[in-house]
Amino acid sequence: MNNETNNKVDDLTLDQLFGKLDEVLSSMEEENSLEKSFGYYHEGMDLLKACNQKIEKIEKQILILDQEGETHEF
Repeated sequence: MNNETNNKVDDLTLDQLFGKLDEVLSSMEEENSLEKSFGYYHEGMDLLKACNQKIEKIEKQILILDQEGETHEF
């Protein structure tokens, strides 16, 4: 995925990323040339990487309460 495409992926929500990943999986199920299938594989892996990054970011934003009722990011 080039930088321009990568920037577009970064702007997508997690739900949108999952939708695009579903589209790639559907495309992979079709009969394709080896080259085309390999391209779908790489696109899918890039989408999975973006999903993981977004999930990690969300996890870091989750707030926890301490014993005194104050919130802290972890």
